[in-house]
Amino acid sequence: MLYKDYVKWSRWPTTWCGGCAIGIIFKQVTFSLERMNLPREKLTVVSGIGCSGRAAGYFNVDSVHVTHGRALPVAEGIKRGKPQLNVLIFSGDGDLVGIGGNHLIHTARRNVDLTVICVNNQTYGMTGGQMAPTTGKGIKTLTSPHGNRYSPINIQGLITANESYFYARSSAYHINHLQKAIREAFAWPGFAFIEVVAYCIENFGRRMGYRYGYEMLLKIKEIYKINHSPQGLLKDNELGILKK
Repeated sequence: MLYKDYVKWSRWPTTWCGGCAIGIIFKQVTFSLERMNLPREKLTVVSGIGCSGRAAGYFNVDSVHVTHGRALPVAEGIKRGKPQLNVLIFSGDGDLVGIGGNHLIHTARRNVDLTVICVNNQTYGMTGGQMAPTTGKGIKTLTSPHGNRYSPINIQGLITANESYFYARSSAYHINHLQKAIREAFAWPGFAFIEVVAYCIENFGRRMGYRYGYEMLLKIKEIYKINHSPQGLLKDNELGILKK
């Protein structure tokens, strides 16, 4: 199958803003599915609410767009009812780590055989750019006009605290690494979580002085480096794949 076969073209163009990182990540998922030659009838996509959550409607497979923060329990129900399916969760940091944070903790603890792609753009982009649990310290947002006083949530720490885990951090710029992480996550016999460093230009980046999404993409390139053989946990500026 070709990557185009996994896309529901009748619903394009998407509602994502020009320069948004979500489109880049969506395309890398379809490229990865092509390389794995995964039959469409063996794949289900689940998304929550938010800009990233709209992705469920753009995949040409059976998909479910659920209420805010509930992507993981719905996906777990599908997997337990139809264990032969590959269940992919494609959603954002606000949905998966913010509103759905409690579900994330316990789905990971139960090591349910799911693949999660978390588009982490550090904000609630769809609703105007409010501060999220992933927003960096000192960052100004709609609801933190003087700068965020809190450290962002440690997603890596949440996932790797479990007895068995698959955690990867990649980015919208490092697309070859992202595809590798996606393929390995699908092959992992348990809960696999990929945090994808992304950006929102319209409701987040412009407040920080960026003019275009491309400038934010280059900033990701500048900050993040791939650690191909991590020893222990990843540093804050490292991308890599951790398995136990």
